Amino acid sequence: MLTLVSDVFLTDHFLIKGTVENKYTRLSQLLDGHRKRFLKIKDATLVDLKSRDRIQTPLLHINLDEVLLAHEFLDHSNDTTMAQISRTAEWDHRVRVFYTGALNLEVAGEIRPDSYEVTDHRRGRFFVMRNPSVRGLEWDGDDDLKLLDNLEYAIMNRERLAYIYDFNN
Repeated sequence: MLTLVSDVFLTDHFLIKGTVENKYTRLSQLLDGHRKRFLKIKDATLVDLKSRDRIQTPLLHINLDEVLLAHEFLDHSNDTTMAQISRTAEWDHRVRVFYTGALNLEVAGEIRPDSYEVTDHRRGRFFVMRNPSVRGLEWDGDDDLKLLDNLEYAIMNRERLAYIYDFNN
């Protein structure tokens, strides 16, 4: 059964969907500014990536070190951040990034130049990729896992990246 959620997280073992508790800003900003190890997710559903079993819980604490990528589902019609992402010329850097571990995941898309690097003005552990294409995960007709297909953007955990193929260098 597909339910409407605002936040989705992918880890090595689970797709987690729910709503971040006390979210006061965009998810990408919240993740970069979050100083605690765990993030609280309300009304969470965990989908096991191997068995497709589901666990539902009213509150889940997720270790941010486990997050590979995240996405926030919003109505973008009045969203100035998404409008800026859509028209900014800087988003022309094509990359393919690889996470390795229990889940060998490949995500290709467009980023700002060197956004996977930590610089003076980008100190957070996450960066945004536009028009991501996810490979290495079998959908098998699962509507929840299909949420990761055709996303407008994904919030990527740079600290979990294993390899980066930057088509521009």
